Amino acid sequence: MRISRFLSVAVAALALGFTSQASANTQLRLCVFDIIGSSGDIFNLMRDYRTAALGEGVDFRMRAFTDENIAYEELTGGQCDVAAITGIRGRQLNSYTGSLDSIGAIPNYDALRMVVQVLSSENPRITPNLRHGPYEVIGIAPMGAAYLFVKDQSINNVNALAGKSIAVMEYDVAQGRMASRVGMSPVMSDITNFSGRFNNHSVDICFAPMAAYSALELYRGMGPDGGIVDYTLGQLTMQLIARHDKLPEGFAAWSRKYMFENLYDRAQAVVDNAYNDVSDDRWIRVSEDDTLRYDEMMREARIDLTEQGVYSKEMMSLLRNIRCRLDSSRGECSENLE
Repeated sequence: MRISRFLSVAVAALALGFTSQASANTQLRLCVFDIIGSSGDIFNLMRDYRTAALGEGVDFRMRAFTDENIAYEELTGGQCDVAAITGIRGRQLNSYTGSLDSIGAIPNYDALRMVVQVLSSENPRITPNLRHGPYEVIGIAPMGAAYLFVKDQSINNVNALAGKSIAVMEYDVAQGRMASRVGMSPVMSDITNFSGRFNNHSVDICFAPMAAYSALELYRGMGPDGGIVDYTLGQLTMQLIARHDKLPEGFAAWSRKYMFENLYDRAQAVVDNAYNDVSDDRWIRVSEDDTLRYDEMMREARIDLTEQGVYSKEMMSLLRNIRCRLDSSRGECSENLE
């Protein structure tokens, strides 16, 4: 009886496997940016995504990239059909979703989850914005809030930033302009060298998610006197960007739904765990008055950058609506400037 049951299960498993393989008649190349490489958390999430995609008839051949610029160029050059890269890097391919990572626009993880839920809902007023030119965004996951890492805890307000040097991503004009706006000296960097510049004291400040504290050893650059300013400058996201003409019919909608319902919370758990690496004395607390002042400063910067075409006006409007839905007492809710 026991042997018979075992054989039944085995036959069923083989049949399921045969069905999955047989239905996977679309071969695609998936390029994944993960600063740790193929053993990193993002790559592991994408492994599960690949397994699920087999059931939809898509067999991904995966490659890991520790340099995001190369993953981006492989996508735009046609060597990748789908790439998992940051929203900031992908902004040149889709300004709407690329604006999720705009400065100060998503103040907390509750707001981010609500935004991604809306973007994954297949709402006919939203979905057309996910496609631009040959590219379509087919999934979004959190990578963590971004903070200022500084070498001196006396840098506890915006006035103290003046005259300091900061590593900014060379492809994100918003970071450079915001740094200049508060009197800092932006040093053009990329994902491969910004942490090294901070750790070897070439710059005073860098901008990064909490995961970078251990993964990129930012505690070395902070030294004994450094800290992390407890103000959310933005939310970094991982976005799956596909060459639309490579996708089977209906796959993009399936992918967005699968990413949100199955991988979003797992990615958020990875983000949450990263906070455990940081002791409480490393945080530089920001007063409530300064928080309100910075919120207003960020809003003014977003309005300018939207007028200059850096950010998507439609996304800025959606994010304002969500901020006000979660906290109607915000000053911006009484006027519609975004």
